[in-house]
Amino acid sequence: MQTNQEVRQKIDDLRCCVLIPTYNNGRTLEGLIRDVQSLTRNIIVVNDGSTDNTLVILEQIPEVVSFAFPSNRGKGRALQKGFEMAIEKGYRYAITIDSDGQHMVADIPKFIELIGKEPESLIVGARNMDDPAVPGSSRFGHKFSIFWFWIETGLQIADVQTGFRLYPLEKVSEIRRFFTGKYEFEVEILARLAWRGVKILSVPIEVYYAPKETRVSHFRKGPDFTRTSILNAILVFMALLWVRPFMFAKGLKRKSIKGFIKEYVFDSSDSNTKIALSVFVGLYIGILPVWGWQMVIAFGLAHFFRLNKFVTLAASNISIPPMLPLILYLSYEAGGWVVGTKISAIHYSSGFDYQWIKANFFQYVVGSLIFGGILSVSLGSLTYLLLNIFRKTKPS
Repeated sequence: MQTNQEVRQKIDDLRCCVLIPTYNNGRTLEGLIRDVQSLTRNIIVVNDGSTDNTLVILEQIPEVVSFAFPSNRGKGRALQKGFEMAIEKGYRYAITIDSDGQHMVADIPKFIELIGKEPESLIVGARNMDDPAVPGSSRFGHKFSIFWFWIETGLQIADVQTGFRLYPLEKVSEIRRFFTGKYEFEVEILARLAWRGVKILSVPIEVYYAPKETRVSHFRKGPDFTRTSILNAILVFMALLWVRPFMFAKGLKRKSIKGFIKEYVFDSSDSNTKIALSVFVGLYIGILPVWGWQMVIAFGLAHFFRLNKFVTLAASNISIPPMLPLILYLSYEAGGWVVGTKISAIHYSSGFDYQWIKANFFQYVVGSLIFGGILSVSLGSLTYLLLNIFRKTKPS
């Protein structure tokens, strides 16, 4: 077991600080700060417009770096300010801990030990939600957030809502602007760091839930849950429209197209016909104007018709930059054959935006059906021909 002095030295070596956002938690704040000081002097407290004795407490502990908002701005704004201060002071990591007494300072060494092994990660403290002391509303919010986080990122982690975390500040600084500033901020930053490829790990933590009559909570079930729901809707839209397809394509690049073709085509147990049909379906769905839903629809069709899901999903990602302007141009031109409108003097590399699509929507939709059919039949047939030449036919 590590001594406090050993932990203190590791925290200093890692250039890590403890960030405490607080609002009207004067009853527990001083005790928390004193406990943290047993492990490190690198402490930043952001007073989010408290109206209790928080200012007096912080004045009595001058060695703690603090900042005070004149009025309550929200936990998200307090965390953002704390990150800004930590970065300015040259810290590499920030451990955030709530000031209401729920989190155990004794769990901090778990974060320090893990970040030493996984230095580019974000570490979250995972609560035991089966504990009978956990409020029912917290259990519901826990499951709700985990489900939507999985939709947004494709990742399953143990706890999305915990405020006990270790952040890699360099990665945080890369996000120039956040959408939210209150409780839901912790959901947003988790998803957006995951989108940037930050590895998210968990450590088990203990949580103390004070008796209901003494518990201090600033969470307002109606407004805060509504804002979180709206945020999740925005994140899901962004994920399906852009982030997940881009991450999928980027993943293919890391693995190499050659490796993908070998594993999912040449070494696949699917027949040549089935693989060619997978290319056909994926390409056709990828061309259609169902932005954000290409992968969902393609996966559903591949599952229903028992096609090669990986090949279908890969083919459905054709509508990503830099291919999208060319696809819009050719779809619009193909639509002109039916609608009778000649292509305007627009170069496919520029001039196509959402306003343009809105003004020419009918011709574009008709053209996407035609162009998608031509492209998918052509490349699907070419795939079948090449497979018959270079690959032995697999049983259906």
